[in-house]
Amino acid sequence: MAKRSNDTFERTTNRFGNGWLMDLRRKTTVITGAASGIGAALARHFAAAGARVVVADIDGDGAISIADEIGGLAVRCNVTLESDIQALVRTTEAHFGPIDLFCSNAGLARGEGAHAASAPDDVWQACWQVHVMAHVYAARAVLPGMIDRGQGYLLQMASAAGLLNQIGDAAYSATKHAAVSFAESLAISHGDQGIRISVICPKYVATPLLGYDDPETAADLPGVLTPDALAQTVVEGVRRESFLILPHPQVAAYIRFKSADYDKWLASMQQLRARLIDQTGGTDLRVMHKLV
Repeated sequence: MAKRSNDTFERTTNRFGNGWLMDLRRKTTVITGAASGIGAALARHFAAAGARVVVADIDGDGAISIADEIGGLAVRCNVTLESDIQALVRTTEAHFGPIDLFCSNAGLARGEGAHAASAPDDVWQACWQVHVMAHVYAARAVLPGMIDRGQGYLLQMASAAGLLNQIGDAAYSATKHAAVSFAESLAISHGDQGIRISVICPKYVATPLLGYDDPETAADLPGVLTPDALAQTVVEGVRRESFLILPHPQVAAYIRFKSADYDKWLASMQQLRARLIDQTGGTDLRVMHKLV
């Protein structure tokens, strides 16, 4: 029988929207993909909120650098290997005790070539492992303990492409949709057991994935967020325990448009794809994101 807690996560006495604000102080928080980009920004913001942060990344030296900066713990971890996720959890629990919040954050984009099904199997498999199975492995590793304690938080990185689509990258879009669906399943199955789930669905963020070594170079592009701005929105969403965190507010309107008339939405996406190809000569994400 699962143990239930009467005080699932401390909250402040101030109301915000429909829920209490969650207190992140001294919450043991694991963030994968945290050596750079969005993950590093999340690590900084959670640490600033008082959390005890574990910086996990396949780039061990990068993880150490961020951990030293924020006073956290660095762990080298390949999120596509379940054994690495399990080892990450064991190491965290040995240092800090039970994990309060696990943030699965990793992503890749490879493009699709000549047509939507043209990406080779290894690209599809890589996207599946990083965008879906990394979340599954994390949940497998921490959910039993969270359920037993009657509290816990799974924060999962997806994408606006998981709610809409990414022109020019079918493997990315399909696996991000799967990530959103998995988060929904977790919330439906375990929300009444004290487990909180949030899924992050941003549009474009100024990271190396889009060709930005310096996020500030995207300052003049209104549709592109810096990792720091995204991380701030995420922490606010976690405090409110929002399931769907939309760092780009306009995505909510796009979702409504899509659900109101699917055929009309598809036609508009076809027109957008044609315009982008006409203007840029292709569907290279690093180029076309500046035009949408």
